Amino acid sequence: MPVILRVERDLPRRTPLLEAAAAAAVAVCLDERAQEGGEWHPLVSAWIDGRIRKVSRRARGAHWHAVQDLPGVTVSVDGASARALLPWPVDETPKTVSRLQISGTELPMDEPGPVADGVPVLWVNPTVEMTVGKLAAQVGHGSMLLAAMAEADGVDLSKWDCHCAVRMARPGEWNPDVSWERDRAVAVRDAGFTEVEPGTVTVVAQWG
Repeated sequence: MPVILRVERDLPRRTPLLEAAAAAAVAVCLDERAQEGGEWHPLVSAWIDGRIRKVSRRARGAHWHAVQDLPGVTVSVDGASARALLPWPVDETPKTVSRLQISGTELPMDEPGPVADGVPVLWVNPTVEMTVGKLAAQVGHGSMLLAAMAEADGVDLSKWDCHCAVRMARPGEWNPDVSWERDRAVAVRDAGFTEVEPGTVTVVAQWG
């Protein structure tokens, strides 16, 4: 699944951009077009049943506007925007997407403030370094896993707007050993293709 981050010369804030990426990724999966009988269902279901991977790219100006013509969902949070596209085989990636840069996406840390009551939280591992592009993919994994666990637990996701807060965990409070039954949380373990070692817990996703 390509996740396109809008990074103009006037840079977006880090946390809203990550929250937009997380919401866009799960929004594609929950979209009515991705449900059984919908036009997106074959691609989305095949992707979910296989090895789920996301690739974050950045775009600005005309390139950003060009990807709006591709099937997917755009989400904006506090002035930051991301678009998650339908997943497809890497060798079938449209040139509109493949020409966009992957590496080097970085933004300064910000201070997003407290999380509103009832909002799911994607806690980021403070002990490993990840670029914003890498993190965008990881929080996207987190929001998807969270939706799957919540739905299996009987939560009506039609009442959820797909928004999750993204927060850096405090080093002394980071605990990747979570379970849904005890903590209403699920850990995202990375396959280790880029930036981190295989099996690293990058994000802990916790239902609000």
